[in-house]
This record gives sequence, structure tokens and C-alpha cells, in this order.
Amino acid sequence: MPRAAALVLIALSIASPRAEAQTARSTEPTPAGAQAASSTAIWPFRIAVPQADIDDLKARLRNPRLPAPLLGPGWELGTDIAYLRTLLTYWRDRFDWRAQERALNTLEQFTTEIDGLTIHFIHRRSKHAGAFPLLITHGWPGSIAEFTKIIGPLTDPTAHGGSAADAFDVVMPSIPGFGFSEAPREAGFDPARIARIEAALMARLGYTKYGVQGGDWGSIISTQVAARDREHVAGLHLNMCFGNAPAGQDPEAGLTDAEKARVKARQVFQTEETGYQQIQGTKPQTIGIALNDSPVALAAWIVEKFRTWCDCDGDPERIFTKDELLTNLSLYWFTQTAASSARIYYESRHPTTPPVAGRIAAPMACADFPKEIIWSPRSWLEGRYNIQRWTAMPRGGPFAAMEQPRLLVDDVRAFFRTVR
Repeated sequence: MPRAAALVLIALSIASPRAEAQTARSTEPTPAGAQAASSTAIWPFRIAVPQADIDDLKARLRNPRLPAPLLGPGWELGTDIAYLRTLLTYWRDRFDWRAQERALNTLEQFTTEIDGLTIHFIHRRSKHAGAFPLLITHGWPGSIAEFTKIIGPLTDPTAHGGSAADAFDVVMPSIPGFGFSEAPREAGFDPARIARIEAALMARLGYTKYGVQGGDWGSIISTQVAARDREHVAGLHLNMCFGNAPAGQDPEAGLTDAEKARVKARQVFQTEETGYQQIQGTKPQTIGIALNDSPVALAAWIVEKFRTWCDCDGDPERIFTKDELLTNLSLYWFTQTAASSARIYYESRHPTTPPVAGRIAAPMACADFPKEIIWSPRSWLEGRYNIQRWTAMPRGGPFAAMEQPRLLVDDVRAFFRTVR
């Protein structure tokens, strides 16, 4: 398809208090008298964590009170104590937040108000004519920091071994309650409502035809964007592909032995590895209090997920550097969003925005990474999605953009060539 209509140029008020005084915790509100006039404005955003917050973090990390291992070294009963101690020491003594902040600030970041919330997003336009708009959404316990390895290849493919014909304009929002997007103070911000916010964002940016991509919660939200904004979504690319078995049928009917084995493995995962879902889906504020108060608790809670979920043979640093893990952790810490991000599990269990049901007309592609934690066979999804591409990846897990950025980028490029 031809590229979407040219971007509508939106004036960015550089002199606004919002633009000049961004901090990690919140954005300054628009002056009351200008509220109505600026409700659709887009403001430039720059991360600037106060030095006092960095000093406070280091102080809290000075004397962690860690328990003795329950069964000796290892991860069997949760985060390995010895590994956590090493990570905390690095976070306190060697991790350079300011360097990571500068790197993140090379990305074009903005905020805008939608549905009563300040929404933060990255928006990088490609230098190539005909670039195709692509909306990409992260999950939990991730953030926009997951995408730093794919932004360049997607927006500037000729500098990364690709063709100018594969160029994208990327839009990468922080989910409400995550990172620099405002946390809701009322009930009802479930994935379907978040999808409505994201579709409104793309319209505000002037895109009349675009693609959507996501994994984890980004998969669920992106699916709803494609279902809700079907007039404008040209294609849907997911790296977490799941659904229920067809009603009234034997769920194993027609499955290969490998598919049956993988379904069983995912069932074991749901039994043994989803305690966090039960807690965050029922009492997110309780766990959120601990995670917001203690960087030790936050690190233990999140790094165990990166280690358990990634395709890393039990060693997270085979895939992620300490700086990558701690940049993501630091975003949760400095923005104080451990509790508000956990809330998406509760909202998903208690939805108030009816999700759009039925078959999604937009062409769909699945990048099927072997260590994905939630998975369904292709045959289970045929009734819901218009599947045009299914790629069995040789390696990788849920954090595809961080774990295997080249594989993800190549698959995104190949799929969207067919729907531009």
C-alpha cells in the first residue's frame, strides 16, 4: 500500500513550562487558563532525573538486608541471592544513570493528553521518503528501553544493512502507568481502553494508515488497536501469539507432537511461574508498596522475570548486560511506577471497556520465538486472525526487541512489505 498521508505538523511550544521542566516523576501541568486550548497539543519531553533522587537510590542500596538462601545457591525458589547481591552492588557503585539518560534523550520523546492522561511516547520519523508508520507497544516488566536496539534499523534501514523501501516512522508509547506516562487515578484503564488511547495518538499524529506491533501486553493492546481502528490499521505483527482452542473441539485435534509438547510446557509454566500474575491481578497496591519503597525488592521482583523468561540458559547476562537490566529497573524506580504498572493485571481481570470481539480483518504476522511464555498453536488462532505470515524463530523469548533485535526487525520488514 502507499504510504499514509503526510504528517500533520503540530506546533511544539518549546517555551511551555511542560517542555522546559520535565522530570522523571511527572510533567508540569499546563496552566489552567490554557487547558482547553492545549488539550490536543504535543509537548517535547526530555528525561531529567533530579540528582537528589539518584543520591537517594544509592543510599537505599548501601545496606541491603538480604535473607539467607532457602535451599542454597540457585533460582529454584526465586531470585538467586548471590546474583542479586552482585547486581545491587553494580547498581550502587558502577551503574551510570546519567549516561543512560543521555542515551535515552537522543530519542525524540513527547507527551500529549489523551483520555485525561499525559501520555509519553517516542516518535522518530525516518529520513527516507515513503516511510511507513508503525505503532509499537511494550509489556511488563519492560518499558520503552526495550526498543533502543530496533529504532535505528527500523527508521534508518540503509545504515543497518537494509533497503530504504523498508523504512518506518516509529511511534512507541509508554503504557499508562508505566515510565513517563501518567498513572490513572480512576478504574477502567484496561487493555481495550489503552488501545483506544493509542489509536487516538496515531490520529493526532496525522497517520491515516499504519501498522501495529507488540509483544506481551503490547500484543494484547495491539490486537485491540487492530480490531478497534480497522479502517486505519494496515497490518498487525505480534511476537506473543495466543488464543483459546476452538470451542467444542478437541484442543489437540490436528496438532503435531511438537505442538502438543509445547502446549503442555506452557501449561506447566502457567502452574509454576505465574504467581506474580495472581498477586498483581488481585492486590497490585500491596506488592506495589514494597516495590516502590525498596530498590532491592524491585530488582528481585523484576530481574527474576528477565532471567526466567529469556532464552538465556539460566544466565540473564548471556543476553542482557547489567546496564540494560538496570536501565529498565531505574525507569521503574525513578518514575515510581512499580505499583501503577502492576495494576494493568488487575484492570485486565476487571475490564470495563468491552473488547472488540470477532475476526480481525487486518493481515496478521506472528514472530514465534521458542521461549515465549504464552503461546498457542497456529490452528487455534486461525479463526481470530487473518494470518498471512508465521515465522518459527530459531531462538529468543518474550523480550524480542532486546534479546534478538535483528530477527525481529527482519520479520517486521518482511511482513510490512506486503501491506504497505
